Amino acid sequence: MKLFAGLVCLLFGLTSIGVPTVYPDLWWKPVTDRVVPSWEILPQAASREMNEVIISKRNELGVMSNFAAAPFAMLKTKYASVEGLWQSMKFPEDEKDQRMLVSQAWSPKRANVEALTAFDALKSGKAAEAIMKDKGITWVSFRGNKIEYKGQHADAYYEIIEAATRAKIDENPEVKRVLLATGDLKLRPDHHEDKDGTKAWKYYDIYMKLRKELQQNPSKKLYSEDWYKDFAKKYKLTSIH
Repeated sequence: MKLFAGLVCLLFGLTSIGVPTVYPDLWWKPVTDRVVPSWEILPQAASREMNEVIISKRNELGVMSNFAAAPFAMLKTKYASVEGLWQSMKFPEDEKDQRMLVSQAWSPKRANVEALTAFDALKSGKAAEAIMKDKGITWVSFRGNKIEYKGQHADAYYEIIEAATRAKIDENPEVKRVLLATGDLKLRPDHHEDKDGTKAWKYYDIYMKLRKELQQNPSKKLYSEDWYKDFAKKYKLTSIH
């Protein structure tokens, strides 16, 4: 009887931390399209035997993509997706922003980009990048502060994206469900990464970190607005004005 009770407790524990015994075959289903976007890494590129899976937009795992329409709020600002936040940081925050002094070609407005998802957000970001390159701007901004995201503020940039991912998971139950359903699988990106990227771009690593937190406590809230207080104290940032 004690042995049976112990097994029941063990099974309940595994279920409660979201570690599945079987994964959906669909996650590794080969894509046989004759034409595949050059940026894409297909589901079959991951080895099931090696316990890895692609966060593919072609199946339910795509809800973890930064492109996904998974709205969340952070510091009283609403975003339609993590990509919307990401790309919006390339745009001026207001008329006094230093970026407005070097160009009036910023379009759309920052708030409009925050409301975008997927390729619409990416397209807007690419337009902003063109201006940045032309004007020698190497920084983005967050709450009135410059972020040298590929330089001295790479860690600060990472913390912003991690905080956004935490808020996204908290506010989108389906994202949380899918994340926990991946159990102990190694998550891999569905796109080829830039060689000069930063750790903030490694969204799959962020998800595995947060998955571990949820497995230890499934009811845990991942996001707290208090993160920004520590952030502001930790990093010495300069104003956009």
